[in-house]
Amino acid sequence: MKPIVTKENILEYIPQRPPMVMVDTLISSTLKSATSGFKVREDNIFLKQDQLDSPGLIENIAQTAAASAGFHFKTNDLPVKVGFIGSIKKLKIHAWPKIGDELTTTIEEVNEVMNVKIIEGSISCNGKLTASCEMKIFLMETT
Repeated sequence: MKPIVTKENILEYIPQRPPMVMVDTLISSTLKSATSGFKVREDNIFLKQDQLDSPGLIENIAQTAAASAGFHFKTNDLPVKVGFIGSIKKLKIHAWPKIGDELTTTIEEVNEVMNVKIIEGSISCNGKLTASCEMKIFLMETT
C-alpha cells in the first residue's frame, strides 16, 4: 500500500524535528485510527546497544497519533495542534527492535474528552507484536 504521507514530507504533519523524528510514513489514517511505518537507523538517539529502547517505542506511538492528527488538520485547512503525552498505561514490550528493523505502528482512539485523547497503540515488527500501551495525549489549543 502506498503511504498517504511519505518520508519526504512527514515533517509537515508532526511537530518533532530531527533527531527526534520517530515516524517515516503515514500509511493510513481515519478520524479514529492510523498506521505508520518507521525504519530503525543506526543514528537513532533512542538506541541502547543497537536496539530501540522503550522511550523510542513510546515516542513512535505518540508520533503516529501526531502524524494522523496533523494529516486531518492540514487536509481540512486547520492549524495543526501540538500534543503532549499526559500518561502512559499498560506498557508491554515483547521484543526490542534492532537497527534495520521496519516497524508498523497502529493507533486507535478509545476516547476523547475536551482536549484529551486516549489512544491504544501497538507496534509490530516482521508481523510480530513488539510493544503496546495506552496513552493519554493532551492537545494544546491554537490561537
